[in-house]
Amino acid sequence: MTAPASAPLPARVWITRAEPGASSTAARLTAMGLEPIVAPLLAVERLTPVPPDLTAFDALAFTSPNGVAAFVPLTPRRDHPVFAVGDATAQSASAAGFSDVRSARGDLIALARLIAASLSGAAVLIPQAETPAGDMTAALTLAGARDIAAHALPVYRTTPIPRTAPAAFDAVLIHSPRAARLLADRHAARLQDARIACISPAAAAALAALGLDPQIATAPNEAALLAILNPTLGKRGASV
Repeated sequence: MTAPASAPLPARVWITRAEPGASSTAARLTAMGLEPIVAPLLAVERLTPVPPDLTAFDALAFTSPNGVAAFVPLTPRRDHPVFAVGDATAQSASAAGFSDVRSARGDLIALARLIAASLSGAAVLIPQAETPAGDMTAALTLAGARDIAAHALPVYRTTPIPRTAPAAFDAVLIHSPRAARLLADRHAARLQDARIACISPAAAAALAALGLDPQIATAPNEAALLAILNPTLGKRGASV
């Protein structure tokens, strides 16, 4: 009698982003029928700077949910208009109690354009990473917002986690240029046969420079990033 064939196993996807975002991504992958492997390359550490006098600022701009989470314990004020780089960051700001929140639904340039279109002669405080992925002042200049004064406030830092690559994976998700650089430096040989999905061209650059073939999301958000996996990542055979 022939034994019944084993059901194919879900494809394994390595999540490299830091917590708490990694767990949220894992839940989305599970809902897609994929097997998440949560193994961040970076850890987020909140800083405790003394915030400046907020009356001197007309608005806040956040470039990530991590910036929101690190900033809100520093002040009880929630009365400033908020400009957010994308919907996830906007949702974090709204959940923290800000009522006037606008999402650029894009990248740093999109955020700068939204600010330029909304404000004139204003000062904007930007709670951000200690080492940001991009230059907000330069982005505002490119967007034509030369009368907007941008003031950075470092509220968190990301630090590399010493980690070996998972024993086996079929795809890897890249949410940031820094994670991509760490992958390129530490684990390039393990990526040859994996599907590489990157959230932006900047996040793909270090891996493309190695001759790998990273795929880039059509928009810089996680929904577009995960959409890369749907048509390209099949199930793997059952172990025997």
